[in-house]
Formats: sequence, structure tokens, C-alpha cells
Amino acid sequence: MKLKVLVDNNTYIDQYYCGEPAVSYYIEDGDFKLLLDVGYSELFIKNANELGIDLKKINAIVISHGHDDHTRGLKYYFEQNNKSKISVIAHQDSFKEKIKGKLKICSPILENELKEKCNLILSKAPKKVSDNIIFLGEIPRMNDFENRKPIGKQLEDGKLVDDYVMDDTALAYKSNNGIYIITGCSHSGICNIVEYAKKVCNDDRVIGVIGGFHLFEVNKQVYKTIEYLRMNNIKELYPCHCTSFAVKAEIHKVLPVKEVGVGLEINW
Repeated sequence: MKLKVLVDNNTYIDQYYCGEPAVSYYIEDGDFKLLLDVGYSELFIKNANELGIDLKKINAIVISHGHDDHTRGLKYYFEQNNKSKISVIAHQDSFKEKIKGKLKICSPILENELKEKCNLILSKAPKKVSDNIIFLGEIPRMNDFENRKPIGKQLEDGKLVDDYVMDDTALAYKSNNGIYIITGCSHSGICNIVEYAKKVCNDDRVIGVIGGFHLFEVNKQVYKTIEYLRMNNIKELYPCHCTSFAVKAEIHKVLPVKEVGVGLEINW
């Protein structure tokens, strides 16, 4: 599997790509090509062009959850691509209207409109995306220290209800040596995601993780997270996007943290 970071909060010195506080990863599993998330703007398209990636050749777009820093790029993708057969894979809540205060924080294209533009696949259950990549679906609570917290409201059956971001999910790449996990924001808890991926893949060997951990302050949850990652002997950690420097520094005291920026290529 090959992964390239198209969008992240960070960039590298002497690599002249642009960043934004969002996520988009280009992934190849053999001949199958996909995106995990599409960032906040058209930036993923610009960076893909600069990196020599032809987005017209992708087979699927997977959405980690419905917040606009992961979905807003869909507007720009469909303005430039009329490939109606492209598959968009996400949880069933991902394209519902989401509001925080007076701001809409959801995808610019919601479920009914999106169905007209692509092959929309919505699933709470795990789903095979390619030969070796699995969409994990809805992440259950697997521990006692990662609790879901509501972020704004979500429109359900015409009513606004607290949004616990049940659509937050991730991808698992199952290799012969173990599994790798690619996540967006980990609102469901990075340890919950890892533990569920182990169950879905029927493999306890977790080798690497890349994505946002949604951890900002060094607290009890962070220390329990570090202990969990240590106990699982995870060798390659790429916390990024919504992971603060303070948290990354604390993790790095126990496990080496690798730097993430636009243009990073990982071969697993």
C-alpha cells in the first residue's frame, strides 16, 4: 500500500505544497486507488496535481466523518469530475446536516444530492473497499477512558439532536505482517478505533497508525492512550491534524512520533 498526504495542517520546509487545517490522503492498494477525505477546499486537487496524481483515475472516495474539514472538497471534486460511477463510501450519518452554534459544519453536498452524483455507499458495518483495505464502519466503545462527546447538533427526522459524531470511522490496511490504520479525526477515540480494527481484521498485530487523534490537552485520557499504544507495541505513529504539539511531545517521550506534512509518502 502507498499513501500520500494531500492535505494536512502542516507542510515541510523546501517542499512547496500548501496546507490547511484539514485532511486528505491518496492511497493505492495495488491497482485500486482511493482518497480518504477531501479536505476543506480545492487544495487537495491542487496538491495532487503538483504531486503528479491523476484524481480522474481514483476508484473511490472514503469519508472518515461528515465534518466540513473532511468533506468540503467534494464540492470542488464534482465541479471538475462528472464521473458518476465513482463510489463514495461513508457512515450513514456522514451526509446529514450538522450545525455548531450558527455555523454549518457539514458537507456542502448532503445525502440526497450526493446520490445523484456518485455511487453512494452508506454503511454502519465494516466493508471491504479493496483487496486489503477495510472501511471500519461505526466504531463501538471498546474501553473506559474514551467517551464520545457531542459536537454541535445533527438533523435527524426533521429535528436537531446532539451530534455524538457516530459517523467517525477509519480504514484498516491488512498486510501479511499486521495491520495499519488510517484515520481522520478519531472522534470515536483512537484506541477504540485500533481495538475495533484488531477485531474486524482478526489480527492483534498493529504496526502503524496515521491520522488525527483529536487530543489537545495532556490529561488522564492522553496517558491512558499512550499506555495503550505502548502495550500494543505500535512501531509507526503519525499523529497529525487535530493532535496538539503538547500531546505529540508527551507521546514521543514513550514512543517515537513521526512528522506528518503535505507530500509525505508512506509505503506499507
